[in-house]
Amino acid sequence: MKNDEILNLALDHGLRLKDEALILNEMGIDFRVAFACDLHGLKWVLRIPRREDLADQIQHEKNILNLVKKHLSVAVPDWKIASPRLVAYPLLENRPVITFNAQNFEVSWHIDQNENQIVSSLATILSQLHKISVSEATVSGLKVLSTQQARQEILDNIDEVKREIGIRPELESRWRKWVETNTYWPDFSVFVHGDLYAGHILSDRSGKISGLIDWSEAQVSDPAIDFSGHLAVFGEKSLKELISEYEKCGARVWTTMFAHTCERHAASPLKYGVFAMKTGVAEHLDAARNQLADQQS
Repeated sequence: MKNDEILNLALDHGLRLKDEALILNEMGIDFRVAFACDLHGLKWVLRIPRREDLADQIQHEKNILNLVKKHLSVAVPDWKIASPRLVAYPLLENRPVITFNAQNFEVSWHIDQNENQIVSSLATILSQLHKISVSEATVSGLKVLSTQQARQEILDNIDEVKREIGIRPELESRWRKWVETNTYWPDFSVFVHGDLYAGHILSDRSGKISGLIDWSEAQVSDPAIDFSGHLAVFGEKSLKELISEYEKCGARVWTTMFAHTCERHAASPLKYGVFAMKTGVAEHLDAARNQLADQQS
């Protein structure tokens, strides 16, 4: 998509942008993403649908944002434009805790890795998020899964990914044991972000969180979903600290929460396999097959 096409698309929606300030990112599966400035110098994020069948998805995420912004003490995207052809909102303050270089996959940190407030700040935000009522989520049209339904969904995903991509026996055995072990699982569900990791968390240099982005996976389900991304980036010690701080905020925990979160993180390749099948992109399917099915040296 050319710059002038993006400028005209924005103009059709009443948004005048500067041509020289526009940067386009083509990596998204469902949306192109562009960053631009309007004539007053305000920075904008534009999400441009790649297909015509994304209107329901756009409305769904808009409903999520309208719900969570009422309950959180940090910012979420404020969609000023939300049409089947364009989503646009003012760029939020601060940068993601980490970013990835699309060419060489190098990770850049935007906080001090040793001295930061990320654990205490995240615990506060998670406690706010997870206290959003199931009834409000239901009214907003979110997917609501009981613990048993969440477990069954994972078993269904194992069957589908095994059939379409393949899964090494040791992985399948571990995942099924995790799902079938009652003591791992909480007896309640909460409102979760669904795809929460350092790349979707905005903070200042000290690690104080100022915003959360990318809400399309929000649902009511297992609270550990929102902790496994922290484990992936910050490690087990930090995860234990996060769970402890989260409990101090008055949030519900259970005895095996740490071990359960570790097992959920170990099942990340399964989640990627589901994503790869959804996109149908050969690059993702090959990468998923490498993680799931090919023998590891």
